[in-house]
Amino acid sequence: MAGEIPDLEVQVRTGTGKGAARQARRDGMVPGVVYGGDVDPLPIQIPFNTLLVKLKAGRFKSTLFNLKVEGHDDVRVICRDVQRDVVKDLPTHLDLMRLRRATKINLFIPVEFENEETCPGIKKGGVLTVVRPEVELMVTAGDIPEKLTADLGALNIGDTVTISAIDLPAGTKPTIDRDFVIANIQAPSGLLAADDEEEDAAEEDVATEE
Repeated sequence: MAGEIPDLEVQVRTGTGKGAARQARRDGMVPGVVYGGDVDPLPIQIPFNTLLVKLKAGRFKSTLFNLKVEGHDDVRVICRDVQRDVVKDLPTHLDLMRLRRATKINLFIPVEFENEETCPGIKKGGVLTVVRPEVELMVTAGDIPEKLTADLGALNIGDTVTISAIDLPAGTKPTIDRDFVIANIQAPSGLLAADDEEEDAAEEDVATEE
């Protein structure tokens, strides 16, 4: 279960329709609506600068939020759409969907690497190269893992960590079917350069013999 689901604080928006939405924008707010969960849609607004910061941080549409609205119980939501100005590319409207605890959603879950200090490949000078610091999983809204853990304890230079090597929490699965690479232990650049030189020399010798 995720330890910290970020809060998303919004305000109830009085009035509906284009006129109310335009007024919200004049007041420095982005209008929006919260729907789903077998209850009536709730018109909301969020400060423009607050939303812009969250959008620039990335993964906004794949992050589960704890929605906080004064006078309403907290509820988990996920963004389903952010409408933008066609010229300025700035947010003009926000759609949020309430989630039941059993709802299945796709979220990016961070990967944490352990036993790096005892990894044989790293001890020999190898370098950990992270291909996917996050993995997109289909998860249950009520049971979201805080992170995935990749064990480097037995890896040597040239070895890789694939998704099949990671124990996934019950009820979750990757959105990609194939066994993709999470990280690998690469040889240090100096060793790679030496290997390349040896290969070049060997090719030259073969060419000379021919």
